[in-house]
Amino acid sequence: MNTKNVAKGSFEEVLIEDGFYVLKIQNDSADNQRVSREIDSSFIQFHFCLKGRAKFIFNDGRYALDVSEENSLLLYNTQLDLPMNLELNANSWLVSVIMTIRKFHSLFSKEANYIPFLSTDNKEKKYYSQEGVSPAIAVVLSQVMNYNLHPSIKELYIRGKVYELISLYFNKNEDADMEQCPFLVDEDNVRRIRQAKEIMISRMAEPPTLVELSEEIGLSLKKLKEGFKQIYGDSVFSFLFDYKMDYARKMLETGKHNVNEVGLKVGYSTASHFISAFKKKYGTTPKKYLMSLAAG
Repeated sequence: MNTKNVAKGSFEEVLIEDGFYVLKIQNDSADNQRVSREIDSSFIQFHFCLKGRAKFIFNDGRYALDVSEENSLLLYNTQLDLPMNLELNANSWLVSVIMTIRKFHSLFSKEANYIPFLSTDNKEKKYYSQEGVSPAIAVVLSQVMNYNLHPSIKELYIRGKVYELISLYFNKNEDADMEQCPFLVDEDNVRRIRQAKEIMISRMAEPPTLVELSEEIGLSLKKLKEGFKQIYGDSVFSFLFDYKMDYARKMLETGKHNVNEVGLKVGYSTASHFISAFKKKYGTTPKKYLMSLAAG
């Protein structure tokens, strides 16, 4: 397993087996980041965006595909190398599964026709597919990003999760029991936790308490806390703090609002509280941040 730092983000590559690896790409900074890696035409690529947004750039910028939060992109072209040339937005996370087409075929050797682009007609074609991430997949992606395990079993754990991910990706049977997570017994619970996220964002200036939130979405406090952490990789209020600071930064960048207005909008009744929160997140005051933008 090796980690390559990409500015403030990290790019961790986990080899599952020969010709099959996973990239965990995190940009926790306030700036967009570029990530590139050679990938030749013998590989199939699955890209899952957990958070934020990513743009895949091809042909020296002449063509691009976007992947937004909770969406995926499948790339496959037997005629052309598709190197990864990625622009990752601020505060964005991506999990990419890359494997040789030969390896991929071997996973489905008896069921090749079940997968639409493995049929004989498509063997020599390119295939791009963008689709949403199911709640079950969202849980597995969060587990891939946020595990706390002894180093000796990390790779085994990731390998198991990646096989689970690919299985769920191709499981188009709507009657299947998709949810494998002990805390999120069914997709209904996942929907409730997504609803909790939306409630916190929509009322960020005066958010409900966790008890109020759990009552509003109809989920126990324990399930809310554990489920939120699994899907979004953070506690409810830590997630909200990051969201508010990002929102405030974007408001400041428009140049249409002063520090007081921005602070009030994101729930700080005094400018000094807002300034200290902003400084905690970005290491500088709103005023100095704006001055640095103007200088740049």
